Amino acid sequence: MLFRQLEYFVAVARERHFARAAETCYVSQPALSAAIAKLERELNVTLINRGHTYQGLTPEGERLVVWAKRILAEQDAFKAEVAAVQSGITGTLRLGTDPTASTTLAMPVAAFCAAHPLAKVQVRARLSTDELHRQIRDFELDVAIAHFDPGDREGLQVVPLYQERYMLLVADDQLMSQAGTMTWAEAAQLPLALLTPDMRIRRLIDDVFAEKGCVVTPQVETDSIAALYAHVGGGAWASIVPHTWLRAMPVIGRTRALPLVDPEAGAQVSVAIHAGTPGSVAARAFVNAATGLALDEVFGQPLPHEHRVR
Repeated sequence: MLFRQLEYFVAVARERHFARAAETCYVSQPALSAAIAKLERELNVTLINRGHTYQGLTPEGERLVVWAKRILAEQDAFKAEVAAVQSGITGTLRLGTDPTASTTLAMPVAAFCAAHPLAKVQVRARLSTDELHRQIRDFELDVAIAHFDPGDREGLQVVPLYQERYMLLVADDQLMSQAGTMTWAEAAQLPLALLTPDMRIRRLIDDVFAEKGCVVTPQVETDSIAALYAHVGGGAWASIVPHTWLRAMPVIGRTRALPLVDPEAGAQVSVAIHAGTPGSVAARAFVNAATGLALDEVFGQPLPHEHRVR
């Protein structure tokens, strides 16, 4: 059995098409098909249901693709480990995040790149927590920063980074008073623009409203932070965001940022890597760089012009 055979098999399972798989592996389709057929003979099993086209994996193929991804990931990790010993960490770190953490990535990424100047970072943003978990488990990502509940942690090594708390973004003319805070019950009365329900932060927000007995139906839902800010900036909607966003994207013009109280809700943001050992040397280095920043202390410091930036 050769690594090349496993690479071809994983490509077919991913693409669900022999020609596309051959193209991604930079080989001809006959060469790819022959390598997979040889793998089946060596293992004495049928891995792929074939007709005129790809018709899915057999039960044996479903099991092998899990092992193949792990074997190929360990091969890549071993090569990276050897390269790191020789010349430091190189290659590309694949980093995933959901919208909550996408505005706070700059600091841990900068710390990692400063410590490992030959490395590159590829960021995949706007992913749901479920998709982040799947991509780490399937070795499509090296590391992720997001909310991870206890039920999300199977197969992952999860390290806390910082605690976020929630703020209301709202235009001046929507405020009934000039109080420095707003309750969740009061926020529920405003026209809201929120992130889409597949995002973990949205689920957390919905849970707080439910605990207060509030039924909230946002008029606008988006998977884009920039679009969320634009809708609030237009003056017609309010929104709820983590306080960490305000460092990267301060409010401007007529918009104010008010702490939400009763309750003062928050959530833990963590960094996660695959729990397998020894794993990716770059992923371990990123975790070390991120946790060394003491981000809770950084984000706990008051912002200049806390509620408004004119």
